[in-house]
Amino acid sequence: MTSPDELTRILASKEALPEEWAASVRAVPREMFLPDLIEVDDVRISKDADPGRWLAVVYDDVPITTQVNDGEPVAEGAYRLPTSSSSMPTVMLEMLALLDVLPGQRVLEAGTGTGFNAGWLSHRLGADSVTSVDIDPALVAQASRNLAAAGYAPHLGVGDAGMGWPDGAPYDRLIATYTVAEIPYSWVEQTPIGRIVAPWGGSFFSHSYAVLDVTDGRATGRFTGWPAFMRTRVGRPHRGYLSDFYDRQDTGTESSTDISPRALAADADALFFIGLSVPDAWHMLVEADDGSGEATLWILADDRRSWATVEYAPGKETYLVDQFGFRNLWDEAERAYRWWEKLGNPTRDQAALTVGPEGQSVWLHEPANVLLPPFLDTERE
Repeated sequence: MTSPDELTRILASKEALPEEWAASVRAVPREMFLPDLIEVDDVRISKDADPGRWLAVVYDDVPITTQVNDGEPVAEGAYRLPTSSSSMPTVMLEMLALLDVLPGQRVLEAGTGTGFNAGWLSHRLGADSVTSVDIDPALVAQASRNLAAAGYAPHLGVGDAGMGWPDGAPYDRLIATYTVAEIPYSWVEQTPIGRIVAPWGGSFFSHSYAVLDVTDGRATGRFTGWPAFMRTRVGRPHRGYLSDFYDRQDTGTESSTDISPRALAADADALFFIGLSVPDAWHMLVEADDGSGEATLWILADDRRSWATVEYAPGKETYLVDQFGFRNLWDEAERAYRWWEKLGNPTRDQAALTVGPEGQSVWLHEPANVLLPPFLDTERE
């Protein structure tokens, strides 16, 4: 059986179906919001070529990529950057549970995508209570058609959702379906007494939901979850193959560290706090393919001007570091790691976020204890 009932069964079996959303999951057919060619785990599936497999994937609890490279043609062998998707239903429901929306409330969705999430919201709240905005006019046009086919007509807009949507304000709830490094104050202004839920973080660590309650012109809340969403297209950093960031002819500066790169890459709390200091570089752990257990931790600057590697080998207590470019990225990461240790190795859920007219600040334990992460390079061109 491949239908909303099957998706409902799967979600219920995972204990991931909040009772208040069950009727919407059953009522809104996901297939109406997906193109004939979809992509799951880098595998493209055609509805025309294999309709049974296409439908089975649609009603499974998996994220489905629906657009790459902002809809532009992709040359053979070129990097395919996912730029729109139908999110994993369990993740959608996790966010909606955090949103804690109630009938009679008005919601702004930042990032329309396929329109499927707006369909769930429209079913539960009534379409007139739902506004959804996306920067991509082609996505908004298709989402409008998808929603109409499913019988819903929420308010849709084309524009930078980071500016919110003043024409429909005020809202009781705001939900973002893409990751932001900073919560725009326009969201706070347009949700004056309500809640904001958004995937939050910079390039180094973006796996947090910021769940903020708004009152008196300020939004305050904590971090939770483990989301993996696409970045906002406004000021989006470079992404691509390793070769787009690293030239084999580069000659770096060698040093050593006693911080295990494997342990660091597996410690979400350490990564969160390092990310406060190094928001504009990303990391990946590359395992050796020879069964040795060795690995290389790469840190790569968003601007593609600097990189660092740390070589892990089992049984070693020190690890070789190599750094190249304008910034010493490992030095930055290590200094932030030591700063986290001096704080007492706090966990991410002990940190919180406040957003006001002056911007956002992250604090630990209490609002007066604002975190001021260390920066090794004070002048970043």
